[in-house]
Amino acid sequence: MLDVALLPGEYAVCRLPAGSSFSPTLWVGLGDHDLVTVSWSVDGISLICPARRVPEQAVVETDWRCLRIVGPLDLAVTGTLAALVDPLARARVNVVAFSTYDTDHVLVPAVRLVEATAALERAGHRVRK
Repeated sequence: MLDVALLPGEYAVCRLPAGSSFSPTLWVGLGDHDLVTVSWSVDGISLICPARRVPEQAVVETDWRCLRIVGPLDLAVTGTLAALVDPLARARVNVVAFSTYDTDHVLVPAVRLVEATAALERAGHRVRK
């Protein structure tokens, strides 16, 4: 069983052209529960951030909610992300998954949040709302 925290607010999944820069306002004034993650590749930059922080030049998909495994988790632990994604896949809830040094996260569509949390609870996880 995992403890899973529902982070407050809505999140956006963004795509920016390769080589794009970010305004420092993306980072300034983030709340204690806010999360920003950036992935860079030759194809472009992927950004996950609070919906209120989306850069102007981004192609964006909004209205995601973020679920975080309460951690920190030891990097040697295996299967935690699968323990979240598997029940969500069985419930046909699409996800965007990512990890930080301390824990794993999944974004679920805001319109499917009730179904997502119910699926996780059926799988034996505790969801803190």
